[in-house]
Amino acid sequence: MRLPLYQVDAFADAVFAGNPAAVVPLEDWLPDATLQAIAAENNLAETAFLVRRGDGYEIRWFTPTVEVDLCGHATLASAFVIATMLEWGCPRIDFATREAGTLSVTRDGDLYTLDFPSRPPEPLAGPPAGLLDALGGPPPTALLKARDLVVVYDDEATVRGLTPDMSALARLEDFYAVIVTAPGSGGVDFVSRFFAPAQGIPEDPVTGSAHCTLIPYWARRLGKERLKARQVSARGGSLSCELVGDRVKIAGKAVLYMDGAVYI
Repeated sequence: MRLPLYQVDAFADAVFAGNPAAVVPLEDWLPDATLQAIAAENNLAETAFLVRRGDGYEIRWFTPTVEVDLCGHATLASAFVIATMLEWGCPRIDFATREAGTLSVTRDGDLYTLDFPSRPPEPLAGPPAGLLDALGGPPPTALLKARDLVVVYDDEATVRGLTPDMSALARLEDFYAVIVTAPGSGGVDFVSRFFAPAQGIPEDPVTGSAHCTLIPYWARRLGKERLKARQVSARGGSLSCELVGDRVKIAGKAVLYMDGAVYI
């Protein structure tokens, strides 16, 4: 069996930046074990699988080790593949998901805007055992929880300078991942990094799903609904963000790095 495969750098306007994702269009769903094996072989933060259904697509996302409930950059990459490879010029794509409802992506030129659910964080009374030692750095100013644990610092330099113990972070329970964040500089409202070693992703370069939590937090804190964000991983990526009621909009660009095929 031959399956088309595209590798796209999402939240980037040039290759070798942003977050790489694999996109594999399918005629119908393959067994879960096969999907997971393909994602493990790709060894990227996420591989998105697509199946056409009516006027839209079903989408699922896999890290090298697990299926995830929501992924931003691989959804952006999927919309890019559909609009530039499968249905040239398509201005809007609706994706049906298993756990996150229907997600839409609209295209305006080379800018893609994701419409995702807002996941506001709640205060956390105290740090989980081992968290602060695993992260290193100074004590945070706030601890919050949603799907992910959110650790807030005073300044961007602290977020950039963290060198976490990934083995220790992987042993934390009750949270999918750890987000660290702080106010930004140079026209950026906030910065972040995202660590999910227990899910096969030591550090994700640019994480759309994390911004479902970061956007409502920073919108409330800064008193503004439109925000500029920067994920300050080694590759880095820029995101234009907006809080719209119980939804968030996350916009970015994407670029094709590679196309090929999977033979199974």
